[in-house]
Amino acid sequence: MQYVYAFFIGGLLCLIAQILIDKTKLTPARILVAYVTAGVILTAIGIYEPLVHFAGAGAAVPLTGFGYSLAKGIEKAVSENGILGAFTGGLTACSAGIAAAIFFGLITALIRKRLFNN
Repeated sequence: MQYVYAFFIGGLLCLIAQILIDKTKLTPARILVAYVTAGVILTAIGIYEPLVHFAGAGAAVPLTGFGYSLAKGIEKAVSENGILGAFTGGLTACSAGIAAAIFFGLITALIRKRLFNN
């Protein structure tokens, strides 16, 4: 049943984003920033963590999940290191995902350049 919950919640988040793209003049970049910010805010007020426990990857993988990871990393770092953790915790918590995005983006760019610029 966990797969069904993940599919439903992840699909609902994507549906909301698609409606925003189709029905408003918001650019995709602004919607992406809004999703990350919403993830941070919903985590801060205690709403997003129960959703992550309910839907698993359906809530943790979309951009709102990135905001959730940032907020949880900052929360943990502040409890361990004080106020300095507010500056380091988010990047520490999300460093693997950021590094993977950069690495796979580079690989994709190199493949595309090799295939289409001959």
